[in-house]
Amino acid sequence: MDTWATWTTQGIIAGAGGAMTAEVGPITGDLTVHTMWADNEARVTVQYTGASDWYTLQGSPVPAADEATGRAIHQQAVRAVQAGGGATVGQSG
Repeated sequence: MDTWATWTTQGIIAGAGGAMTAEVGPITGDLTVHTMWADNEARVTVQYTGASDWYTLQGSPVPAADEATGRAIHQQAVRAVQAGGGATVGQSG
């Protein structure tokens, strides 16, 4: 892995229906979204803000050819979690 980047947004209040995770289903409340871009893909995870466990946001990882695309995927994931409805990567928010 030659190039990588990460973004973290804390204190997102999930909309009704929360964020859909691969491991435990939907989570709600005060969440943190973290995206790591490496190897031409974006890996998006979520956690209860302040907790230690991270969960894969359903639909992750997704192709991201460059860092700008990885950042755009992160911002989309943040908006989707804010909107709720069982947010997933790729869902518009």
